[in-house]
Order: sequence, then C-alpha cells, then structure tokens
Amino acid sequence: MPNLTELGPCDLRRVCDPETLKFETTADLPMLSEVLGQPRAVAAFAFGTRINSPGFNLFALGQTGSGRTTLIRDYLERRAATQPVPEDLCYVNNFADPRCPIALRLPAGRAAQFAHDMDLLVEELSAAIPKAFDSEDYTHHRDKVMEDLEASRAEELTRMNQRVTGAGFQLMKGPAGLLLVPAPGGKPVSDEDLQALGPDDRQKLARAREHLQHEIEERLRAIRELEKGAREALRALDTDTAAFATRHLMDDLRSRYHDLPPVLRYLEALQSDITAHLDDFRKGKDSEAPAQPPALPFPTPGPERPRARYQVNVLVDNSRLKGAPVVVESNPTYHNITGRIEHQSSWGGLITDYTMIKPGALHRANGGYLMIPARECLLNPFAWEGLKRALKDRSVQIEELGAQLSMLSTVTLDPQPVPLDVKVVLIGSPSIYYMLLAYDEDFGKLFKVKADFTTRMRRDAESEQAYAVFVNHITQQDNSLPFDCAAVARIIEYGSRAAGDQDHLSTRFGDVADLIREATQHAGQNSHQAITCADVRAAEDARRYRQNLVEERLQESLSEGTVLIETTGAAAGRINGLSVLDMGDYAFGHPVRLTATAGPGRGGVVSIEREVEMSGPIHGKGVMILGGFLTNKYGRKGPLTLSASLVFEQSYSMIEGDSASLAELCVLLSAVSGTPLRQDVAVTGSVNQHGQVQAVGGVTEKIEGFFDLCRSRGFTGTQGVFLPASNRRHLMLRDEVVEAVAQGRFHIWHGESVDDVIELLTGQPADELHAAVAARLAEYTETLKALAASEQKDKK
Repeated sequence: MPNLTELGPCDLRRVCDPETLKFETTADLPMLSEVLGQPRAVAAFAFGTRINSPGFNLFALGQTGSGRTTLIRDYLERRAATQPVPEDLCYVNNFADPRCPIALRLPAGRAAQFAHDMDLLVEELSAAIPKAFDSEDYTHHRDKVMEDLEASRAEELTRMNQRVTGAGFQLMKGPAGLLLVPAPGGKPVSDEDLQALGPDDRQKLARAREHLQHEIEERLRAIRELEKGAREALRALDTDTAAFATRHLMDDLRSRYHDLPPVLRYLEALQSDITAHLDDFRKGKDSEAPAQPPALPFPTPGPERPRARYQVNVLVDNSRLKGAPVVVESNPTYHNITGRIEHQSSWGGLITDYTMIKPGALHRANGGYLMIPARECLLNPFAWEGLKRALKDRSVQIEELGAQLSMLSTVTLDPQPVPLDVKVVLIGSPSIYYMLLAYDEDFGKLFKVKADFTTRMRRDAESEQAYAVFVNHITQQDNSLPFDCAAVARIIEYGSRAAGDQDHLSTRFGDVADLIREATQHAGQNSHQAITCADVRAAEDARRYRQNLVEERLQESLSEGTVLIETTGAAAGRINGLSVLDMGDYAFGHPVRLTATAGPGRGGVVSIEREVEMSGPIHGKGVMILGGFLTNKYGRKGPLTLSASLVFEQSYSMIEGDSASLAELCVLLSAVSGTPLRQDVAVTGSVNQHGQVQAVGGVTEKIEGFFDLCRSRGFTGTQGVFLPASNRRHLMLRDEVVEAVAQGRFHIWHGESVDDVIELLTGQPADELHAAVAARLAEYTETLKALAASEQKDKK
C-alpha cells in the first residue's frame, strides 16, 4: 500500500532549546577535562599508554579535521602530568676513543648543573694549575732535580774525560758524534804520524781505542739514564703538583655526584686526561688560540680547542618538565627523529666532535610520548626506517645519513646508543593504516594498538552539554567573549548539520572551533558583551558566501535557462533529479534533468553515460537494477521487448552513485507509458529490484539546491522534493527552507516504495501507471511479432 507522507517544519531540522542547557553564558561552565565523543579511541589510548610491553605503540586513524592531533595531545599531556619526569641526557668526551662519545643519563635537572660545574672546573683548573707551577715550592723542587742532574752529569763527564786522557786519547766532536783521537802527551796525533807507525803499533792503538769506546758508551748510557730519571722525577713532580692543585676541586665534584657511578667513572678518566694534558693549562689563555691546520688530508674527530674536550654536551634538559614529555614532531625527517651530527668548516675541511651532536625527537620524548604524522614520516627519505629501527632495537643510535649514502668512507663519530623508552603515536588516515598493515611486515609488530577516531557522536542531553563545554574551552583558550545559551544551541544545531544526522553531532571539532572563532569576530564588530545566536548565524552566512561562488554560477545558469530544467507543469519522459557537488570545503545540491525514451526492441535499458564511459560502476549497477525491477514487475509471463535510453541532460562530467536510480525508474516508466510527470517536484533516492526506496547521501544539500532554484523562479506553492523515508532523520535544513515549508510555499514528502513517488508525480494511483506500462510493453511485443512475421513472409 502507498505510504506517501508530507513532512512538517519540525521534521526538517532538530532544534536545540536553549532552556535545556541550563546556563546563561559559557563563562558559567567548567573547563574541558576529557576527550569528547571518542570513547573507542580513548579506551585504546588508555590501554596503549598503560601497557609497558614492547611493540604496543599506537596508530590514531581518522578523517582530517576530526581534531585527532589536538585531542591526542591534550589527552597525553593530562596523563603525562601524573608520570615521573625522565632523566636528562648528555654526551661527554671518551678520552680513550674520541670517535665514540659517552652518553650519560642523569636525574632531571642535573645534566645542566653538571655542564655548569664542568665549565667552572675548567676555569678553576686554568687558574689553579698555572699558579701551582709558578709556586716557589715547585720551582725549588724542579731546580733541585735539575741541579742534581747537572751535578751527576758533570761528574760522569769528568770521569770520562779523565779516563780518556789517562789512556792517551782525546774526545773531539765530529759529524757523527764524539770521536776518540790518539793524543799521547795531550797532543792529538796527525794522520801522517799514524801512517808512520808500524802495523803492530796501529793494531795496539786500535784495540785500546775500541776498549775505550765501550767504556765511553757505558758512561753515556749512564748519563742518559740520569736524564731519564730526571725527566721521570719532573713528571712525577708535575703529577704531584697537578694532583695537589686539583685534588680539592675534583674531590668537591665527586662529592656532588657520589650517587652517580657513571659520572664518577668519567671524572676518574677526566683527571687522568688533565694530567696527560697539563701543558694545555700551563699555557693559560694561549691554550684557547685557534688550532693549527691538521697534518692529515682530512680532519680527525675531536674538539678543536684543547679545553673544549672537557665540555658537557647537554642534549635533553628536563629540568622544566612537570611530568613526562609530550613531543609533537611535525617535520619528521630522518635527522629530526634520530638526531644528527653537525660539522663546521676549518682550514678548508669539515670537522666535528661530540659537542656538535644534536638531539632528535626520540631523545626529547624518551620516557614520554612522541606524536608523528604518518604521511609526512613516510614521505621523508629514511625517516620511517630510522623510526622502526629505533623501536625494534629499543635504543637511539645517531648515525650520519651521509655516511650511509656515500660511496666513500668518511670520518665521523659513533656516539654511544641511548636506551629508548617511548610511546610513539602515529596519526594518519585509514588508508595509510591499512596500507602499512598490508605491505610492511614490521608495522603490525610495532604498532599493535589502533585508535579509531569517529566523525560523529550520539546527540543527547549529555553530548549537548559537552558541546557547550567545548565552546567554553575554545573561548577560554582564545581569551575571547563567552557564548550565551542561544548561541551555543545554534552551534549544537550546526554540529548536527555537519554530521548530516539529527541524532548525531559532528566530532570534527576543528571545523566547529573555526565557526566559534568566526562568530566571535562578528560579535567583536558589533561590540557585544557575549556572542549571541545572531552572531553565529552571521558567521554561517558569511562562511557560505565565501565558499558558494560555484553554486551561485550554476544557479544562475539554471535561472537564466542556459541549463534546461522546469519547475512547473508536467511532461512525459522528463523528471528533475538531484545531485551533490562536493568542492572539498563546501558541498551543495544541484538539480539536473533526466530524460528517457522508449520503444519496441530487445536492447533493454541503456544508460548513455555508461555507454560513453562518463559514469562510475555504482551508477552502472543502479541502471542494471532498473532492468531487474522491470523483469520482476512486467516480465514474469515472457521476455520484455523494450529498448530504452536514459541520460542526464547537459551533464559534462563523471556521474557516480545510485541516488538517481529512483528518478531514473520513474522517468523510464513515464516514457514507456506516456504518462506525464510533475516538473515542480524533484526526486532523490535509490531503488532495489523490488521497488523499495533506499536512503541516499546529501539529502539536506539536495533539497536546498532545488529550493534555491524554485525561489529564484518564484514559488508556486506546489513545488517540493521527494526523498526516501529512511532519510528523514538526516535532514538539517536551513532556516529559510523550514520557514517556506511552514508557510506552505515549499513541500517535502517521503515514502518507502516506488509506488509512493509515482502517485505523487502522476496524481493517479500507481496501479494505473503499472497497467499502462504493461499494456504498452504488450503492444511492443505485438509490434515485434508482426515485424518478425512480415520479415519471415518476405524471406519466403
């Protein structure tokens, strides 16, 4: 039985009564303290942030504009505030291997203090060590060692000279060292005198010289041992002097960090290195002079200034945190995630040292939470692989990307890895999530928690109050005027319109927040003390005016008759359909004319758009469903003999969707039967093979599009739109449409079957139209039979 119903004004828009909100302005409301409208996502985050097992990182998926980033950050910051502050991180010099700096993790706030203490220590050492070496006591001991050395060396030289002279020789300096020259009586013998000697005498003289040469070498070796002992004595004196000068400074530093064994081990190595490089301190300020150019063709790692080797490079200072860190890395490049090693130019080359190590987002977020946009991470080369490697290894290793890509081995640093304890939250679209899940074998192991953000929430008294709290949150955040209860009610109605459902509210809070700020700006122009409903309406109208240029141009083409469409009268084989054009930031309804032709034949129903490949598969499916309806309704006693064509008139772009299938079926039946259809009624809805009308999308925009066309041409009082009964709750029409319906200038009907819309469009019972269609199809059959008989007769 037909079930055609006309909707009243109260059915077209779910109005929020300001009296139900129970406040005057949002200034009376509390601050927002929880995530709105995302219970599933909140449950996922509560689980993901509590579990400490590896691999339970989170992926937040949802549509852009759903407020994912802001909501996640707010949630994590509230949770992080209850967690302990993580340790600081710094790098210090590895004196044993400068290429591998040592990572020190200190309690929060102590890394910066340690760096400051080390700077003070170097300054104090720079003053204390030169002073100690300039003291009278040191000078006295050093001079005593040198005096003893000189006395012992002089004594040895005297003995050696006496022995040489006593043996009839004399020591003389030659190009190769000391020479023994025969000198009987103290006078050197000339070469002629030596040649005059006999062989026995020369041999005897050579034996004496050889024996004496061994004795001299022993004496010289003894002198060198004396000098070595003196040097060791001086070195021991320097060590003792340096230890005396630095002992109280080092002891004081050790006492401050007695509870940190890694720091104590570093201080031990530091003290040994200071002793090995005393000259750098004894030179005073000269030690800060620029270094000489390196002898090697490339610079070696290590601080360029001698005293820079004792600096502390603080990578992460958590002294100002009140809980665990929450880091948002909006530019997730490889180096921004894992850290980098900087270089500087010196003497035509590039040098680096541990003081040029810079932290990445993983270092700053260690012990807390790291938020990364998934798309940007995947687009940046090596960033995704670097993040996965850190999560798999549970440590952060700073590696130069250039060293990985270069064909040549370059000199760089290999910093000690840092243990990693962080929860990573990737934020992306559902398509990215499922793509990674399908094609990256590591993704499912590392991101085991899916937080799915929905774009709408159930509308009830509790959620409406939550919307009001959100409005207050934005006004408090922006330090702007409060909203009165009527203005908040209008915001709630906008939330239902954005969700496309009277029973739901949009959770795309970024868009809602923009409307709140736009209304605030309008109120500021009017010098209001609180934002009113009129301000919100003005913001809605201003936003629509900024975005609807294309809609206006299309409406002009309809009103001027450039695009043919009728809003009065009746005609067979023509009907007004409704489509939605989505421009990305703005969607609007656009009326279109559908026409059909029919005649005897066996071609069935043909869509011209489908034949020329200007329609998508869903539209093609809808056209094929029409054939199924015709067969079910009229073809039970025999095959249909019909050739019909359908087309969207003056449509020059792709058509997709099945929301016009109901209109296509009606115009097809009209073309077959010759029954005229009302042109002042537009139809939207899909239909199945049994003639049941099914819900479609965008009904609010579609109705408003036909309403604007009728208004521009002048209302007749009979114009309106038919839509599926299941779309009733999706209506959130503009105020002027509701007002026109209330005044009887515009009408909206809904039904559940094709018979409902047939009776509306034809003004007669649906059975009469079906009978006319069946009769016409029978005529087509007889025509084809007569034609076939005539052809057979001609052949004979």
